[in-house]
Amino acid sequence: MNHKSTLKITKSSGNVFADLGLPNPEECLAKAELAFQINKLVKKRHLKQKEAAKLLGIDQPKISALTRGRLSGFSVERLFKFLTILNQDIEIIIKPHRSTSKIRSAPHIHVTYASA
Repeated sequence: MNHKSTLKITKSSGNVFADLGLPNPEECLAKAELAFQINKLVKKRHLKQKEAAKLLGIDQPKISALTRGRLSGFSVERLFKFLTILNQDIEIIIKPHRSTSKIRSAPHIHVTYASA
């Protein structure tokens, strides 16, 4: 039996949330990147969920949600607060949007991490 299947490959926009058609994809991506950094810092400090919750001033189920990427209950501002509690500086740079392609792209939010 010879079955030919055709795979359709679509190039990513760079934002999986936009690719999935979710509302507010830029905010979702920023929150995911901030949560990733928070989880990385908690892990680096070898904190258990209860210890991390106490340090961040939230309950353990919220730490569990943060760890699992369930971020609907967290604002960007709240994630910023967690990062400052974890002794991190946050820099916000605002600049004009420049499209890198002939197709007009939307302005975006980008989170980068400095090397320690």
